[in-house]
Amino acid sequence: MSNTETAPAPLSCRPDPASPGVEVLTAREVPLGGPRAMRVRRTLPQRDRSLIGAWCFVDHYGPARVAEAGGMDVAPHPHTGLQTVSWLFSGEIEHRDSLGTHEYVRPGEVNLMTGGAGICHSEVSTAATDILHGVQLWVALPEEHRHAPRAFEHYAPEPVALDGATARVFLGTLAGSKSPVATFTPLLGAELVVAPRDRVTLDVDPGFEHGVLLDTGQICVSGEPLKVAELGYLGRGRSQIELTNLGDEPSRVLLLGGPPFTEPILMWWNFVARTHEEIVAYREAWENESDQFGRVEGYTGSPARLPAPVLPPVTIKPRQNRGS
Repeated sequence: MSNTETAPAPLSCRPDPASPGVEVLTAREVPLGGPRAMRVRRTLPQRDRSLIGAWCFVDHYGPARVAEAGGMDVAPHPHTGLQTVSWLFSGEIEHRDSLGTHEYVRPGEVNLMTGGAGICHSEVSTAATDILHGVQLWVALPEEHRHAPRAFEHYAPEPVALDGATARVFLGTLAGSKSPVATFTPLLGAELVVAPRDRVTLDVDPGFEHGVLLDTGQICVSGEPLKVAELGYLGRGRSQIELTNLGDEPSRVLLLGGPPFTEPILMWWNFVARTHEEIVAYREAWENESDQFGRVEGYTGSPARLPAPVLPPVTIKPRQNRGS
């Protein structure tokens, strides 16, 4: 995809005075689990912004050369009360879970796993992977579905050509493309690649709040410039989002969205819960190798399963967005 103009006009960020501003969330670097932990950039949760819709966790990693950064080798570990969403830009990850699923995550394909009442899984970058680059996302489950049965879906969305960009919609609906992957709240998840020195205007649901994560390139989101790994938050009330590529190379972003998730949640380690007591019980069940989480077959790394961290000496409090 390229801008074919021989003398393209220069582009600049153009703010929309009729819409509220874009809140820019910067990432913090944290180690991924595993004995040779690669580093990831985490933009959600943050102290003042814990969720965007039901999206409650955003990790962005790479591009990293596996021989130098160590790749991904995360032993079996538990989840409750959430769905995990894996999306790659390059590389390949082997997924195993306690449903018996053995699947691979590849660029342009989504893996969605429902933890519900309890599941465990492992994630390992394959021997064929030279450069590992992607995102790991979590979605909080609403009260009525947070004990849903374990489930797994794999889907490869077709690219959709837009005026100035291409899109792959892996969750929800955008630009006439609809994902069949099941979620428990309305959600949007899409990868967009904006052509050099071009812009695209997206029609979006005004009842959604949105987040735009910049992966590569130089992008303005509705007038606000983003740096790589920053997440631009846009509140409800917008019917359009404009992405402007100021650079001479294609620019890639991830667009996330959903209606505000109004239920208070507690997040600790890999658990999403409603009370401190639930967190304590989930940790105890995992440490005691309870059947609540099942078993992962076929993982050959060490340790055979990740031990739970020590609980903090305080009561874990619910997470809320600023102003909620």
